[in-house]
Amino acid sequence: MDDFKEKLIALLHYPNMSWHSIFQMLKRDPTLQSLYHERTMTMEENYLFPLAITTLPSTNSSVSALQSETIHEQIRQYKTNDISVITIFDKEYPANLKEIFQPPWALFAKGDLSLLEKGPKLAVVGSRQATQYGKNAIRLIFPELIENDLLIVSGLAKGIDALAHEYAIKNGGNTIAVIAGGLYHIYPKDNMNLALEMMKTQLVISEYPPDTKPQRWHFPARNRIISGLSNGTFIIEAKRKSGSLITANYAVNEGRDVFSLPGSIFNPYSAGTNELIQQGAKLVTRAEDILEEIRLNFR
Repeated sequence: MDDFKEKLIALLHYPNMSWHSIFQMLKRDPTLQSLYHERTMTMEENYLFPLAITTLPSTNSSVSALQSETIHEQIRQYKTNDISVITIFDKEYPANLKEIFQPPWALFAKGDLSLLEKGPKLAVVGSRQATQYGKNAIRLIFPELIENDLLIVSGLAKGIDALAHEYAIKNGGNTIAVIAGGLYHIYPKDNMNLALEMMKTQLVISEYPPDTKPQRWHFPARNRIISGLSNGTFIIEAKRKSGSLITANYAVNEGRDVFSLPGSIFNPYSAGTNELIQQGAKLVTRAEDILEEIRLNFR
């Protein structure tokens, strides 16, 4: 691991370090070389690096912080635990993901890294309380999607997300999970076995260091990565104002295809998907409805 990459990864381990603060640091010092200068910050640097000063333990120098033995020992252990770290500056970083608003500075990954390069990718998300209708839709639609080499991206949540991963694997396909929190803190615990299987044969990724416990705000934040990795997003079941609709909105904002499974007007878990169709999402009743758009727009 080169010096710059290790500095950037170390910064990500400080709990209050925001995307914007790292952006400002890189704008000021693209090599992060000043992070190792043992000296007092100037008034100008205090203005430019306000969050760095309150986040790192030393106000006189950031040397002691970045040389924190705890953080660097954690980073050294990643290789031992088969965890890869791909920064936005690495050639392995997915091109699609670079196009989104505030792309992750790094992806902490465990599993088959070649899946990041494979495409096309389809995000599949939906309600944590999957109904039999949603389950049946996955059973009906997935075999043809997998047969046509679509890679399934989802969030390893209960319900539709977990089913999407499971049926991708069951049909001999590939799947990527984007989780909230770090790789050492899989949530929900009910999906631990699925996560462990995917870490061996598929891929699990997070923008957070592995020992990060999931916070409430991590869940909507990771939705931008799910849609950002993918060429299109398929919403299977969703209530109004659900997290799945956040993912759909991210996809729209990035100019990606949005697909939606229609449902009964009497089913609250179809209220969100029906509303998406009213707003212009493509109605899906068969795999070909997705495939024809993905083939047209895949790049």
